[in-house]
Amino acid sequence: VGPSDASPDEGVVEDLPLIDEKAVEQLTEGLISHYLPDLQRSKSALQELTQNQVVLLETLEQEISKFKECNSILDINALFSEAKHYHNKLVNIRNEMMMLHEKTSKLKVSGRNI
Repeated sequence: VGPSDASPDEGVVEDLPLIDEKAVEQLTEGLISHYLPDLQRSKSALQELTQNQVVLLETLEQEISKFKECNSILDINALFSEAKHYHNKLVNIRNEMMMLHEKTSKLKVSGRNI
């Protein structure tokens, strides 16, 4: 059995220093205490941003509905204008028909007298 036959993991455990659990705990606490305040501030800022976005979205929805109402009012106004235009046309046609009726009645009367 030569040197190449030895396992690559052989002797690794013996080479590692003993891990001090208290040191690991202290390092972990130090790392957390270093980054946790920034993370908490970031979390708070993100929550505030999210709340502001919700308020902004609600405001935008209200404004959109106002614009829709304005558009529908404009549509109604256009419809009334169109109705008035066609009403005037009908009045003109009616007057013209009455005038034609009078003329034809006069023609019938004058035709009988001849």
